Formats: sequence, C-alpha cells, structure tokens
Amino acid sequence: MSRYGDGAGSLNGDRAVSLYSPVVDAAARTPDALAVHDHTTGLGYGELDRRADTYLAALRGRGVRPGDRVLVWTDKTAEAVAVAQAVLRCGAVHVPVPRSNPAGRVARIAADARPALIVTDHTDRVHGIDSVPCAALFQEAAHRSGGTHRSDAAHHPVRPDDPAYILYTSGSTGAPKGVCLSHGNALAFVDWACRELDLTAADRLANHAAFGFDLSVFDLYGAFRAGASVHLVGETLGQAAEPLVDFLLERRITVWYSVPSVLVLMAEYGELLERGPGALRACVFAGERFPLKPLKDLRRGWPGVRMLNWYGPTETNVCTSYEVTAADLARTSAIPIGSPAAGDRVALDDGEIVVSGPTVMLGYWGAAPQAGPYRTGDLGRYDADGLLEYRGRVDDMAKVRGHRIEPAEVSGALVAHASVRDAVVVVVGAGLDARLHAFVVPETGCAPGFAELRRHCTHLLPPYMAIDALHTVGGFPRTANGKVDRAALGRLVARGAGV
Repeated sequence: MSRYGDGAGSLNGDRAVSLYSPVVDAAARTPDALAVHDHTTGLGYGELDRRADTYLAALRGRGVRPGDRVLVWTDKTAEAVAVAQAVLRCGAVHVPVPRSNPAGRVARIAADARPALIVTDHTDRVHGIDSVPCAALFQEAAHRSGGTHRSDAAHHPVRPDDPAYILYTSGSTGAPKGVCLSHGNALAFVDWACRELDLTAADRLANHAAFGFDLSVFDLYGAFRAGASVHLVGETLGQAAEPLVDFLLERRITVWYSVPSVLVLMAEYGELLERGPGALRACVFAGERFPLKPLKDLRRGWPGVRMLNWYGPTETNVCTSYEVTAADLARTSAIPIGSPAAGDRVALDDGEIVVSGPTVMLGYWGAAPQAGPYRTGDLGRYDADGLLEYRGRVDDMAKVRGHRIEPAEVSGALVAHASVRDAVVVVVGAGLDARLHAFVVPETGCAPGFAELRRHCTHLLPPYMAIDALHTVGGFPRTANGKVDRAALGRLVARGAGV
C-alpha cells in the first residue's frame, strides 16, 4: 500500500481533512525541517506552525470567524504562507490576490468576495475599499511567535466540503470571477499528485506561480503533504530567464511546475539545456500548449527527468495528466492532455470537455453551487490511443502569457477611459505567440494613444492583461445576427490595420 494510505493519508498514515493539517503534522514530526523559503527567509515546519498560530490569534482578535473571507494582498513571501495557514485554521476562506494586481481590481474583488478583513504588508496600498477593515498583520505579529502556542489558538475543525479558498480569474462579464474550492477539492488533487510524483520529505519544490493562481496549490500543499520544502520564486523574477535557471540550480530544486512559456524562456535565454537539470527529477507543466520543437529539445536534453503535461481549468484543479516519454520525440502534432487524474471522470459532450469528480469546485462565489458535471468550454477529441487532445475553445476565452484571459474584462477596462466609446479585444495567434489586440472606437475628438491606454489599464488590470497592440476604428464589422465579427477583426490585423 502507498504511504498515502487510501489516497488521503499523510506521511504517518493518518487521513488529512484540511489544508492546514499537513503543516501541523509535519511540525510535530520534524519541526526543524525546512518548510518554506522565499528570497530572504526560510521557515522550518515548527516555526511556520508557530507563526500560523500567532496570526490565527490576531485574526480572531480582529473578529474573523469561520466562513468569513480574508483577502490577502501581499508580496509572495514565507510570511504570506503563514497568514494563509492562519486563515484556514480559523475556518475562514483564503482569498489570495497577487501583489501585481492594481488597487482598482482589488476593489472589484473585494466588492464580490465581501471579505471580513484585508491583510496586506503595507496598509497604504488599499485605496477606495474603506468599507473593509485592513490589517498589516506582518507588522503586528511577525516576530511574536516564539515559545508555546497561544491558548486561544485552537484550530477550527473543518469538513471536506467546507470552502478553503477563492481564486479570482478573468470573467466574461468584464469583472473578475471567484472560483470557490473546498478543502476536499484541493486534497483530492494534492494527494493524487503526491502519489503520481512519489514526493518525499527530501524533495525541494519550486513555486513559480503567484498565490492567486491554481498552479500554486500543488507547489504549497503538495510540499506540505510530503513534509518537503517549497521555494518561492519572487514575482519580480518570474520572467527573468537566467536568474530563473540560477534559482533552479542553486536551490537544488527536484520538482518544477510552471507554464510552458516560462520553460521556453529559460531554454532560449537562460541556457537551461546547456547548464543541465541539476537535482531536478520531475518537470511538470500546465496552462497552455507546449510548442512541439522546444518540448522535444527538453525531452531529448533531459533523459533522466520525468516530464508531465497536466490539464485542468481553475474550476477543476488538475483533471487529466500525460507523461512525455522518448516515444513522443517521433510526434508531428501536439502532445495529448492524457487520461483522467485525481479520481475525476472526463468525457466529451458534443466535443466539449466535461469534468465531474472530487476536484471540481464548489461553484463560483456568489452564484448557485456547481450542479452536475462542469463544462470546461474547452474542445477535445480522443486520439488513436484513447488519449484526450486539446482542440481549442467554444468561446472567446484564451490563454495569453500562460494566464487565462477573458477579452471582455480587458475591453471593459478600455471603455472605462473617458475618450473611448467602445472597445473589442481579440486574441491573435496561439500558444506562446498569442497577443491581445485592442480595437477602439474613440469618442468625438482626439483618440487616446497606445501608451495612454496601457497606462490607464494598469489601474484596473494585472500586468498579464496588458494590451499588445491598439487599432483605432470607426466601428466593428458584424455577423449576420448582429454580433461583433471577431474573425474579421483578426483578418484586419493580418492585413496590417493601423495603430
């Protein structure tokens, strides 16, 4: 039997029921073992456990109760991990928002999530959210966690179906949309991933994704589940090829997980293949198609490293997996997204990928609970070997720079400019070449320029939603039923429509 027991066991064979219990267990078992390390600070499991309990007491002192949402808008640090653990121990719901999100977008997320508290490392960041209390817990409690636990730090017991966190993604209505996942949703995926990769306490995982993105769930909770260590890649390092390769080698990372575009960047500009994999034994990627040539180069250059392609929208965690082997060097088309994972059931309904099972979300925050299988909006088909292939989307949602983007949210930000009457955003290109083209109908008078609109959007959108090109038009082409003809706009780009 696996040391994970029936699929939800921890290192000591006990069944975990919450996302905070692995840290508690590891702290009791190996308190001095490294748990999390950022660019300056490393916390052992015992210290992470103590700091989490200190923050837990601080949260309760500010009135946070089970079921409340706590929005955490901070840099990606070990202290932020301790705060997240405290939120979960309180029975509250963790709402992580990456530091790169501007205050305007945070305000919209807060209006939707209605948090009891916003935790930030600098209270002067928050503007226009006066209705929500704000706390710089880091300044209050960061170094008051020594000694025994506080007597009022008892952890709130949770059930598998209790909500654990809300991840905000780009929304088709023009506003961010909150995906609510339970402790059980996350553990079903994390436990499967631990078995799939045979994680042990000796592993060193890299965390490249921001805490507000679903890829971080495996990095953090997979490491804690195995009693391993997780090493945080700072957001400023996220697209720096050579420093990322330095990080991989100097931190002796054994398991890497990121979007393919980051690995391609590291290979093209960071001499990833020339410098070798170091201690790496498993490389996992997800979130977008991996172009075939650089993938083959990586597979050929790292014969001793396992390579896995994971698929699943935020709403399902990871629901399929495919391991890339030497046999794939003969492929002439994109690799498949594979077979069902984590106990999920994956089917095609009129070509659309539909998922049901233990990793599927509770629902969108503020909307009705998820009922029945989740329709992903992704198109798929089975290859000759019965493996699932990704074939595109049924709607306008796209992956750009490894992030899920609804063009409507970007066009909504553009229309908020006083000189823009209407706007449509079209994704041109695919995979690593995908770019956001904005078509803008100006109000009477001088049309705003590209730099001005980019600057305007920085107050409403995160950096990965920045437009790549601007086209000023008098109106939009329409289909026979009156909808904007996005294909025609794409053809305008191909013909070199003016900027």
